[in-house]
Amino acid sequence: MTSSPSQPIFGDLPQVHFSPRRNWLNDPNGLVFHGGRYHVYYQYNPEGYDHGNMSWGHASSTDLVTWEEHPVAIRFTDDAEIYSGSIVWDGEGDAGFGPALVAFYTAHSSLRRHQAQAIAYSHDDGLTWTQYEGNPVIDRDSGDFRDPKVLRYSGPAGDYWVMSAVEAVQQLVVFYRSDNLRDWELLSEFAAPQVGDGIWECPDLFPLVGDGVEKWVLIISLGMSPLVGGFGTIYFVGSFDGTTFVPDGDFALLDHGRDNYAGVSFYGLPDEDRTLIAWMANWIYAREIPVNADEPRRGSMTLARKVSLVNVNGSYLLRQVPVMTECAVVGEGSVVSSGGPEPLPVSVPACCRIDLTLDLGDAEAVRVRFRHGEEGGGVVLSYNRVYGEVSLDRSAVGAEFPSNFRAGQSMHITGGPKVTLALWTDLTSVEIFADDGLASLTSLVGVPDGEGVSVEGIGGEVAVTATVSVPVS
Repeated sequence: MTSSPSQPIFGDLPQVHFSPRRNWLNDPNGLVFHGGRYHVYYQYNPEGYDHGNMSWGHASSTDLVTWEEHPVAIRFTDDAEIYSGSIVWDGEGDAGFGPALVAFYTAHSSLRRHQAQAIAYSHDDGLTWTQYEGNPVIDRDSGDFRDPKVLRYSGPAGDYWVMSAVEAVQQLVVFYRSDNLRDWELLSEFAAPQVGDGIWECPDLFPLVGDGVEKWVLIISLGMSPLVGGFGTIYFVGSFDGTTFVPDGDFALLDHGRDNYAGVSFYGLPDEDRTLIAWMANWIYAREIPVNADEPRRGSMTLARKVSLVNVNGSYLLRQVPVMTECAVVGEGSVVSSGGPEPLPVSVPACCRIDLTLDLGDAEAVRVRFRHGEEGGGVVLSYNRVYGEVSLDRSAVGAEFPSNFRAGQSMHITGGPKVTLALWTDLTSVEIFADDGLASLTSLVGVPDGEGVSVEGIGGEVAVTATVSVPVS
């Protein structure tokens, strides 16, 4: 067993996930790769750690792992809060602002119960922004029209800008087109009654090639829905002819955990490098997550994930692979258990990757408790071979967490007697990847109770091997 780095104290920032040093964060906005940097704007309250005063915060990175926090980019006003949206690079000056980054956001008025789409532009690589005097650019006289995501479409129908937005309560994605980013024409609407109850938010439409065939992916964040445990994300794979999106079949879950919402992709990257980031929280309890009184903050992003299309038995699914810098192995160990918990001879630092091989043989299931101390605690990962199900139990968190935070979560995988899982844990989060990235589960957890790992076989003998790696600074 190799010794591991010291454990951060409560209040430290995650090491490989972006989180602001203070205050409130939720949805990622305006993800754009420009000037050799990845820019992430995000819903931000510059005046507190609760939701309110929505503005666009700003951070950037050269590697999607190490982040630099910048001053607030677009601040709320007396007339409107700055809700979610997107950014494009208008290199030809279509909008009339010259070569510029152009931001699209929802202008939200709580007093009027009104939402419309507005734009701003930047000539200094996204550090400062000027509001367009002709705002709003689209107004449907609606209280739930939001989350504009813009891309450049080039195809048989022509070459123009396309916006996806939602009528959230009506469960509609609405598509618009424009030649100048200021004047927009409605193209079509997309509905999917089979999704059931809930609201739709944060759409993202983009092309991907799988097995040499171009498909279009439509991501939708689904809120207040039992289908996703409150708030989560689904996607459809289909075709887009420049006017209408037509799904090939039913939707799939983007992630099976309770803390992956509002995920969108970067503008400015080649399709083969399509990369997503999501908000790592759930509106059911996001406002109640405990904070450090000295540096109060709430909210962080998931790891950036490169996505690709995979043909699985005739249906296309998204594969997600975390983007990470070089890692170094700091510990390896194995253990066999046929009953009570057996210690696994590795230490798990607060930020690390854990590669697990679970060999159940004829056993029914296995439990792996990790990040636990001498008095217990930690997080429990279970795999049930009979049902092909991976589950995560975070119920050992402290009493300061809300009761609805403790609910279980699970995902079905291909299964079998021997499986491999990749886990990323970073201070207060765990992201699990299975089936070579075709299944993932994202979850907030409590601060580590320790660095211990133990294994318990259920209904037979199990063998578990773990390799622990940490990012190289």
